[in-house]
Amino acid sequence: MNKSLYLVGLNHTTAGVEVRETFGLADCLPGRIIESESGAQSVQGEEQQIIPLGGPIDELAILSTCNRVEIAAVGEQDACRDAVLARWAAARNADVEELKPYVYIHEDLDAVRHLFRVACALDSMVLGEPQILGQLKDAYRMAVKAGTTKVILNRLYHKAFSVAKRVRTETAVGSAAVSISYAAVELAKRIFGEMSKQKAMLIGAGEMAELAAQHLVTSGIKDIYVANRTFERARELAAQFEGQAIPFETLFDRLHEVDIVISSTGSPSAVIRAKDVKAVLKKRRNRPMFFIDIAVPRDIDPDVNTLDSVFLYDIDDLKEVVEENIAQRREEAAKATAIVYDEADAFGQWLKSLELQPTIVELLERNQGIAHKELAKTEKRLAQILGRDVAPEMHEALEILVDSVVKKVLHEPIIFLKRRSAEEESARRYIDTTRRMFNLDDEDIPDDAHADRRRKDIRDDVDARENDLGATSNNGA
Repeated sequence: MNKSLYLVGLNHTTAGVEVRETFGLADCLPGRIIESESGAQSVQGEEQQIIPLGGPIDELAILSTCNRVEIAAVGEQDACRDAVLARWAAARNADVEELKPYVYIHEDLDAVRHLFRVACALDSMVLGEPQILGQLKDAYRMAVKAGTTKVILNRLYHKAFSVAKRVRTETAVGSAAVSISYAAVELAKRIFGEMSKQKAMLIGAGEMAELAAQHLVTSGIKDIYVANRTFERARELAAQFEGQAIPFETLFDRLHEVDIVISSTGSPSAVIRAKDVKAVLKKRRNRPMFFIDIAVPRDIDPDVNTLDSVFLYDIDDLKEVVEENIAQRREEAAKATAIVYDEADAFGQWLKSLELQPTIVELLERNQGIAHKELAKTEKRLAQILGRDVAPEMHEALEILVDSVVKKVLHEPIIFLKRRSAEEESARRYIDTTRRMFNLDDEDIPDDAHADRRRKDIRDDVDARENDLGATSNNGA
């Protein structure tokens, strides 16, 4: 009855990169406390740091990326939250007070909403980015493998994945390009449509080129050439994508072979000029070429854009695309947020019914137990009267009878509880009252329990009557 769901974490909005590095848990796994015969406690795994399950924590899962560290946990109210913070800090050899200033804590329905938002990339630095969902799935797989998830976290994560899928299907929050490299490839797709038959060349082999290569491969491009002043780096990048490295000085000898050119060198002056491209177009028989210049200073002379069959975009053109797409994603994010809240509310109802269900089961079992004890006493008396034991058929019929009576007597109270469990805030109060009425938690209640409350009630009743009498007397005067 006092279990809660917590999400304890920090992210790029609450902690700088140094703090995220200090408290990152990428090398940590959730684990179980193992107790030996001697009573000594240890945790699973020896080769990696472990955030242990046990004590006030019933369930646990850890997500750690470059932009966020979050621990989802189920356990004893308050104590679970404090234990998560303490074990997190201990795993990084830090004091919990050093960690607290950067941490947010969500409980129950707020925790559900937050996790759904993370799964849908509504809480990401780049709104709608797709990587976080895969990272969340990896975190869940690790927790399942470690055996640290049970009913609530299992259902929570599966629901988060389905909510993310629904958001991707019903909104366009992840469809518009919001990185320069991605936008460049998206522009190429608009011009060429089907990309599998196109060839691309990357000029430069830095991070931007690597990202562009990833997006090109994802879009279906199979032939990628990499030209870089440091040939070894060109070869490394080409190898990542099964491409071909070419010496920088032979760039123009091979340029006519490609349809898409993405340039991102650190050159202080233009690498490609109009006169160079004229000769290339002649070799291509004027088949269209798409140049994307994401370098600053620019690698491709703007005059290239004056040539027929050439499409040239620089980083400012792409920024406009990115900003338009970010604005579009924000509009879509409002629709996605509405879906998240609907789904979180539905999950909250399930959590409430989960609390109610054990109470209903215990209520039925407790009363059936009493009925069966009374039946056994009655059968003993019947045996004395009849001079023989009750026949098995008779015993079975009587058991069915008493079970049926118990169910019918409890039918209306159970229906009442189910109705109240659907109401905000009142479910736990009614369930608590029911558990106390039937003492389902086997509490040892002294005979004089609540005596003070009864005396106070009596005094209040006497005072109320005296006030009523005084009021009547005054009215009569």
